[in-house]
Amino acid sequence: MLARLQKLIRGFAPGGPARPRYVFDETDHRVAAAGLLVYAMNVDGVESPAEKARVAALLQERFSLDEDETRALLAAAGERNRDALDFNDFTGVVKRAYNIEGRQRIVEMMWEIVFADGMLHEFEDNLVWRVAEALDVPVPARTTIRSKAAAQNDVLLPEASE
Repeated sequence: MLARLQKLIRGFAPGGPARPRYVFDETDHRVAAAGLLVYAMNVDGVESPAEKARVAALLQERFSLDEDETRALLAAAGERNRDALDFNDFTGVVKRAYNIEGRQRIVEMMWEIVFADGMLHEFEDNLVWRVAEALDVPVPARTTIRSKAAAQNDVLLPEASE
């Protein structure tokens, strides 16, 4: 027992064992938001350098993170993504953590990831639409967000079929 107490005390002393500087647990809304972005990046089966860079930049900007914090958040989101059954593992946390404007911003960020490589894959289009629906983002807002993000990223959207 004394040995365990000494080990505990050494852990708090300067020069003691290093502990992770940034800890993001699975209930953290930032992990859920990042998880949705990573999910969007991977849904077409291609993880382009442009998409990876855009995910990191969006997370840094949105959550005021430095590079180390961003790497830690992406690691947590990647781990959570590997364990997730689907995107619904993230949408509940996001819905509880954000008001409608915040949820719309998450959808906008997803579109920015999807369009980062200059293309729109049907799986990406379907995913973001379904996530927006799960987040209770109204259809008119979804359409506006999608069109705006496409224009900002010089992506030509397919015409709606009748």
